[in-house]
Amino acid sequence: MSGKPAVKSPAKKPVDYLEKILNARVYDAAIETPLEIAPGLSARSGNRILLKREDMQPVFSFKLRGAYNKMAHLTPAQRKRGVICASAGNHAQGVALSAKLMGCRAVIVMPTTTPSIKVNAVKNRGGEAVLAGESYDEAYAHAKDLEKKQGLTFVHPYDDPDVIAGQGTIGMEILRQHPDAIDAVFVAIGGGGLAAGVAAYIKRLRPETKVIGVETFDADAMARSIKAGKRVKLDSVGLFADGTAVKFVGEETFRLCRELLDEVILVDTDAICAAIKDVFEDTRSILEPSGALAIAGTKEYAKKKRLKDKTLVAVASGANTNFDRLRFVAERAEVGEQREAILAVTLPEKPGAYKKFVSLIGKRSITEFNYRYNDAREAHVFVGVQVANRDEAHKLVESLKRHDLPTLDLTDDEMAKNHVRHLVGGHANGLKDELLYRFEFPERPGALMNFLEHMSKGWNISLFHYRNHGADYGRVLVGMQVPKGDMKAFKAFLDALGYRWWDETKNPAYRLFLG
Repeated sequence: MSGKPAVKSPAKKPVDYLEKILNARVYDAAIETPLEIAPGLSARSGNRILLKREDMQPVFSFKLRGAYNKMAHLTPAQRKRGVICASAGNHAQGVALSAKLMGCRAVIVMPTTTPSIKVNAVKNRGGEAVLAGESYDEAYAHAKDLEKKQGLTFVHPYDDPDVIAGQGTIGMEILRQHPDAIDAVFVAIGGGGLAAGVAAYIKRLRPETKVIGVETFDADAMARSIKAGKRVKLDSVGLFADGTAVKFVGEETFRLCRELLDEVILVDTDAICAAIKDVFEDTRSILEPSGALAIAGTKEYAKKKRLKDKTLVAVASGANTNFDRLRFVAERAEVGEQREAILAVTLPEKPGAYKKFVSLIGKRSITEFNYRYNDAREAHVFVGVQVANRDEAHKLVESLKRHDLPTLDLTDDEMAKNHVRHLVGGHANGLKDELLYRFEFPERPGALMNFLEHMSKGWNISLFHYRNHGADYGRVLVGMQVPKGDMKAFKAFLDALGYRWWDETKNPAYRLFLG
């Protein structure tokens, strides 16, 4: 046995993010984006709201900063061998452009479901697009295999100190561009790289400035992780804000966000659509859903805290949206701004009933009116009405009820907003054993056939409604006649199908308009 003392390996030096951000190399590829007042949004909020315009980067997203900084810090030998990443979105564009500027090879692994416009964007920037797997997880696994086989360097989209430092240069620019006091800075959270980097810089130099993360209710991995004190992996995520639809946040990003963020707030799809409209009205630019997430969070926070005369900064993080998604955004923006109420009103089938209803609406604009004769006693009307806010909507509902017009407020009912508004009048009298389910189908060939093959041949489809929203999944409403004795088999069908689903059989909107 040797008498020599055991040699201890040196302790890992903690990362000094202030130093890394100050020394970040991003400006060979990225630009210093403007910090602009949003006049209309500020006036409506009663606060001074500034937008950090990362949508103006060469790839229309902040992701270029982190990708380039990571690659700039590789050794010449690593750059010569090339880099690889897994992404179908903004990170892919950042890596591809960075590699083009550095003259190195970039392999971008993308799911086979990736729209051709995104694949072509990577190719146009010199990246080698490799399509593998039907989901991000499968594409990521393939990328890790190629990394080992070809000796490439993996460029992570968020969980890497150099990537985090690159995103942190946004915080550096904000403080330099606005030397006066800032009450709060809002940043979107997906994997957490942007929030971690911005918070690491701002909290070091101006700890009194709050840094607040923003997530969607259906992709809130960071909020849940901070609450639990450990990283929590989500079973599924909503895909409308696809750029932040991350099931499992990064290890390093979680550590920084848990330590530095003042709060994480959650917003819904309608709030994001309203924020996209707000930014368009102030700048004539159209943000992607994830790009508008911080703006939606700013509005929600200011309302919740009843802020007035504060200076708030929101990072407009990206503008890579599919054009066909805009019809959905436009449809939902009014609801998200709480300027439209969606109501189901029951009118007696007698002369003067419609006139009475319109008189109660008053000078408010009717944005939608759907009606079909039901029976000799009463009619069910699906109507959209412009209102100033939710309080006015509640008062309108109570007024209609007081005048003997039974009314349901469907403003927050997903099935009513996505499907029923397009199917009003579809009663099927005498239909037995009908179940109504809402599904999310993946937008890929064979998704419907997969559904039909799993379904029992003895069940009749009594209703089927689908509307493409330009997203990575389709919203489908299905009515099926399933005998009560088949319920065990029906539950097995749902489990085997593998699609997200919601039972809407008892939904009051269904009972009124379709049942």
